[in-house]
Amino acid sequence: MIVNDFVIKFANVNGSGSASANALFAKAIFRMGVPVAPKNIFPSNIQGLPTWFECRVNGKGYLGKRDGIDIMVAMNPQSWDEDIKAILPGGYLLYDSTFIREIERDDIKTIGVPLTQLCNERFTIPRERQLFKNVAYVGALTGLLDMDFDIIKGMISEQFRGKDKLIAPNIDALELGRNYALKYFDCPLDIRVESSDAVGDQILIDGNAAAGLGCVFAGATVAAWYPITPSTSVAEAFENYCHKLRIDKETGKKRFAIVQAEDELAAIGMVIGANWNGARAFTATSGPGISLMSEFLGLAYFAEVPLVIFNIQRGGPSTGMPTRTQQSDITSCAYASHGDTKHVLLFPSNPSEAFKFAMESFDLAERLQTPIILMSDLDLGMNEWTTSPLKIDEKKEWDRGKVLDAEELDNVEKFGRYLDVDGDGIPYRTYPGTHPDKGAFFTRGTSHNEYAGYTEDGSVNVRVMERLLKKFNTAKALVPEPVFGQSTQSSTMGLVYFGTTDIAISETMNLLTSRGIQLDTCLLYTSPSPRDLSTSRMPSSA
Repeated sequence: MIVNDFVIKFANVNGSGSASANALFAKAIFRMGVPVAPKNIFPSNIQGLPTWFECRVNGKGYLGKRDGIDIMVAMNPQSWDEDIKAILPGGYLLYDSTFIREIERDDIKTIGVPLTQLCNERFTIPRERQLFKNVAYVGALTGLLDMDFDIIKGMISEQFRGKDKLIAPNIDALELGRNYALKYFDCPLDIRVESSDAVGDQILIDGNAAAGLGCVFAGATVAAWYPITPSTSVAEAFENYCHKLRIDKETGKKRFAIVQAEDELAAIGMVIGANWNGARAFTATSGPGISLMSEFLGLAYFAEVPLVIFNIQRGGPSTGMPTRTQQSDITSCAYASHGDTKHVLLFPSNPSEAFKFAMESFDLAERLQTPIILMSDLDLGMNEWTTSPLKIDEKKEWDRGKVLDAEELDNVEKFGRYLDVDGDGIPYRTYPGTHPDKGAFFTRGTSHNEYAGYTEDGSVNVRVMERLLKKFNTAKALVPEPVFGQSTQSSTMGLVYFGTTDIAISETMNLLTSRGIQLDTCLLYTSPSPRDLSTSRMPSSA
């Protein structure tokens, strides 16, 4: 008997309404206290092509990608052959036996449930028959895997609260599949789900939702964006949370501004303008959007305007694979623009860190007066993860950086926007309209001196660039520290990794340790990474 340790995969047709049913199944297991890793694998069209939903269930919390499928729910004739091949020997195939299928493997166990027939007999509306067929196979799985049926029925009631007429037919569809499985098959299988307390206080949330909420708690009030998979839901999450948290209860006025721009360049331009005026603003995009934003990224870097960008990475090159995950934009973001730019990057490895780093990115942007790019990816951004609760420090105050107020400007003989007063490479700035006579300046993307005046004097430009490099080095003392897997060096070999690879590395290290193999590890959260420059031989942007 295998308990709380398997991979199940659902093969469906995109647009068939299967995603919500598959997610319901995964969340029901999570509600039973068992860690899950659901992954929605979908095409870049609206409907018609194959889509898959893969969920790893592991009571120990090992939730990285694992080879092989233990249970395949094969509902798509287009991908039938491919889906059958993916099942591990001894695994299970659940399929719609309304239709005759050839199964050419004798090393797997088949479970035929006449889903179409059952739903056609029970429901009359064609679209309902399709949707409830998905719910019915979830019901069958609850019987086959001995899942807590009361939990999933309760989730149906929660999901359709306010649409009560939908509750009864959905539960009916669940029971339709469950009762058939219990009647015609030996239940449970030798794979089952057993209630546990392995989840603890962890939550299930996707990285984009966590990042959007982090922006709210960071004090962001402006977002400008252009739709692109897989970043769109960052802006959508921010908007949803703003409607809950950023509307004045007395006046009903919105205390936020969200603009869907005509393109990526317009979006980042709006955000630069908002930040320059003292708001906390951000944009969200993916690799192709970063390419289009590069000119304004350089302007924000050289004009030293705070800026936060969420890059939810997808497959490249070019427009690549819009609905697949990849960490392909590291170099392009680190040096985005034209010439001597070095941008600060943050690498969250799970949704709780996406929330935390989203908050911290605004402080970093204003402290350093530079773009901060949070490097997520589609897997983290669009899939729900079992993760630690989102935490905030109620006492923490926002770091607005070096901003001179009117009184401070009164005491300044001559305001130099790009003067390095403190020796850390970070100049002082002002908000427009702070003082009637002081603090105003004019600059542009071409070379300037310490007082924002245009110059083509090479020696002056060298001074400005050296100060910017000094500021980049200052960033190393402000960005999140890396996490080492050991207190002292214990091996001659080590792993340096970042981002969502953490979940796979953690499992790998446990397996290696159990076999007596020692490796040192270092999880990087940023570029540049904090370290002693005097001893480092690595380039400062590594």
